[in-house]
Amino acid sequence: MIDNDEIQQIVPILKSGGIIIFPTDTIWGIGCNALDKKAVERIYAIKKRSKDKPMPLLIDTYARLLTHVNKVHPKTTALIDYHDRPLTIIYDKAKNLPDNIIADDESIAIRIVKDDFCRALIKAADFPLVATSANYSEQDSPKNFSEIDKDFLKEVDYVVRHRQHEIQLNEPSTIVKVKKDGELVFLRT
Repeated sequence: MIDNDEIQQIVPILKSGGIIIFPTDTIWGIGCNALDKKAVERIYAIKKRSKDKPMPLLIDTYARLLTHVNKVHPKTTALIDYHDRPLTIIYDKAKNLPDNIIADDESIAIRIVKDDFCRALIKAADFPLVATSANYSEQDSPKNFSEIDKDFLKEVDYVVRHRQHEIQLNEPSTIVKVKKDGELVFLRT
């Protein structure tokens, strides 16, 4: 069940440039307002992540997707709708985003989340979230909340309470690249 009070507590934190740790439709993530360049920089610093390694976005709707990419190939919408696992798609020609989350080739990785909590949070905030695994770079991604490094938790402004008790081991999303000709290349399954 979604705690709307908690969502209403998180939104002002995100709007003011805050960083959160939260459950996604895959693994636990560290995230911020994707449109806030300084907040994105802070995630790179917290994770000790190379700035030449862009971070994916989480969005809630196809309409929001069209705000941030020039073209959505029809194959990708079918894949999103029918793929059984969470799916992150790398699109060419990102737009309306800070340059520090766009790859050198102008591509962007985006996942339309199916998780109810994430969808509600993004809808309430009314902007996409940067979301990458809640761990220091070069460490294993946490498959549930209990696997997040306790020192890492202290580096953020808010840790979401929703789903902390779950012991299920989750996996990262499938990653697909859409080539210019519309061909889909699976980079992680």
